[in-house]
Amino acid sequence: MMMAEGHTDLEAQIVKDIHFKEIDLVNRDPKNINEDIVKVDFEDVIAEPVGTYSFDGVWKVSYTTFTVSKYWCYRLLSTLLGVPLALLWGFLFACISFCHIWAVVPCIKSYLIEIQCISHIYSLCIRTFCNPLFAAMGQLCSSIKVMLRKEV
Repeated sequence: MMMAEGHTDLEAQIVKDIHFKEIDLVNRDPKNINEDIVKVDFEDVIAEPVGTYSFDGVWKVSYTTFTVSKYWCYRLLSTLLGVPLALLWGFLFACISFCHIWAVVPCIKSYLIEIQCISHIYSLCIRTFCNPLFAAMGQLCSSIKVMLRKEV
């Protein structure tokens, strides 16, 4: 009885840790999934070739406008849509996990069991019918000799 309680407490602690783990507020992409995808700076989008420069003031204001508007637009969108989209993605991945656990894996296991039975029958047919046929054809062709002559 004591062992069962200890096991249940451990399981409860693991579940609690999974749902309430501490998140890193400094490094928000620890697995680098957005390493090269969404890092877009002013220089990646807008560039003036030599000989077609705008005024320096226009270039500086354009840089500042781009950078600040990108920053605040992202913050506004993430504030308005971050939580609803997190809910949507959580629901979607929960559905995918559910389907995988309760439908995909059992179907694959069932298929593997069925195919194993069929493979035994198939291998029995091959050994029964094809092996003697190929052995006989090998005996017929075993006396064939090929000679290579080089004519000059």
